[in-house]
Amino acid sequence: MSIRTILVDDEKLAIQGLQLRLEKFPDVEIIDTCSNGREAIRKIKTEKPDLVFLDIQMPGFDGFSVVKGVMEIEPPLFVFVTAYQEHAVKAFEANAVNYLMKPVDEDKLADTLDRVRTRLIEKRGAEEAEKLKHVLAEVAPDAMDAMPEEPDANAARYEKLINIKDRGQIFRIDVDSIEHIEAAGDYMCIRTADNSLILRETMKDLERRLDPRVFQRVHRSTIVNLNQVRQVKPHTNGECFLVLDSGAQVKVSRSYRDVVARFVH
Repeated sequence: MSIRTILVDDEKLAIQGLQLRLEKFPDVEIIDTCSNGREAIRKIKTEKPDLVFLDIQMPGFDGFSVVKGVMEIEPPLFVFVTAYQEHAVKAFEANAVNYLMKPVDEDKLADTLDRVRTRLIEKRGAEEAEKLKHVLAEVAPDAMDAMPEEPDANAARYEKLINIKDRGQIFRIDVDSIEHIEAAGDYMCIRTADNSLILRETMKDLERRLDPRVFQRVHRSTIVNLNQVRQVKPHTNGECFLVLDSGAQVKVSRSYRDVVARFVH
C-alpha cells in the first residue's frame, strides 16, 4: 500500500529534513511539496493525497487554515509539524493523526506512520464495503434484503487488552478493569480501581480501540466505562456526577447528558 504524501512547510530546510527521514519508509511516496498554505490547498484538491505533513506556523494561511480550506472535499490524513508545544491540543481538535515537534524525532515519526497505516486500512476497508453494498443493491436487491443482521460483527475489532509502557515497565491492562480515562495534553491517564497509568495516545485514537457500547465520552476530556457506574448524582446547571464502583466520581458535562439517559428507565 503506497501512502501518497504531500509535505507543506515554508522552510525549505525543514522539508528537506523530513524528506530524508521519510526515505526510510518505502511505502511513503512523496508526490509533492508546498511552501505556503494557498499552494497546499490547491495541491491537496488536485492531487488528492492520502497524507499531508503540515507545518502549523506559516505566514498567511497557517496549517489550521489549510485544513479548513479542504473540508469541501474528502480530506486526507493530516500530521501537524510544529516547533510550538502549545499547538498540540488544537492540532488534535482538528482531527490530526498526530503532531510532531521540530526537529522531528525518528522514533515518533515511525509511530506516527503506524497510526497512518492503521487509519488508511480502516478507511479503505470501509470504502470497499460500501462499494460492495451499492453493487449488491443494484444487481441483487433480494439478496441484500435477505442478508442477516450481525449486531456484534464489529465487536471483535475492539481491544480486550491494552499494553501500556509506564515508568519503564509494560503493563497489560484488561479493558474491563478500566474505570475511566482522562486526557492530559497528548497523554491519556488510564485509571483502574487500584492503579493509574499513563498512555501516549490521542483521545480519538483511543476511542476507536474501545467498544462504544461500554466506553463513552462524558466530558470533553473524560471517557467512562459504563459498566462501572453504580450511581448518578444530579448537579447544578444540568450537569451531574457518575459514581463508580470504586467510589470515584466523574463529572458529566451538559454536552453529554444523553449518556446519562441510558441509566434512567
